[in-house]
Amino acid sequence: MSVLPPVRIRVRFSKLGRVRFTSHRDVARMWERALRRARFPVRYTEGFTPRPQLSFGLALPTGCASVAEYLDVATDADGVDAAAELSRLSPLLPDGVDVLAAAVVPTGTGSLQEDVTSCEWEIEVPGTSPGRLEAAIRQALDASVLPLERERKGHVVTDDVRPSLLALTARRAGQGARLHAELATRPRGLPPSELARAIGVELGPARRTCQWIERDGSRWEPLVSTGIPDDTTWERAS
Repeated sequence: MSVLPPVRIRVRFSKLGRVRFTSHRDVARMWERALRRARFPVRYTEGFTPRPQLSFGLALPTGCASVAEYLDVATDADGVDAAAELSRLSPLLPDGVDVLAAAVVPTGTGSLQEDVTSCEWEIEVPGTSPGRLEAAIRQALDASVLPLERERKGHVVTDDVRPSLLALTARRAGQGARLHAELATRPRGLPPSELARAIGVELGPARRTCQWIERDGSRWEPLVSTGIPDDTTWERAS
């Protein structure tokens, strides 16, 4: 007897406020608890220690906020009804974690970890004028090589991170500046903390605003939401 493959529901959610200091693993536990409380029909793995079949996107660095986090949930329930149920799950999640959209993922869609090719960030740069930030951006983008020391498997290695800088722009924000950055995720992601070292500017609170999938000259988001908090809610993420 054949077993039908599970329906996959993709959820887009935010991570704002104090919860941004929660680790990626703890966020996964939050979702598991919320799904249990909602009695959502998650499909489980087989074996001695069954686990809910949840697949998260790229890990968000601890301390960073986001309005573009993703989770795939496997279920045997009707896809449309399951997506509607997940879209109403925010009250069961901690303050700052809110569901922004939920939809059925078409059969054959790749995993979030494999598909996402770049991320966009809005990063506060307190105490720095837009002019100074723009000068640092020009220097970084004009460089043919941008070496950065990193620790990998207990060893310090030097990587050229210039190919990771897809776009950098600056604008005024309050008493300082704000940096918009689009950073590649391959072959290795460049978190805001490493971006700061690469361009030689001390960066403040960061918020991931978008993740992109690019293929054959086109690009799209894993799941679009029209309910994304705008700049008026930035303070909640700081």
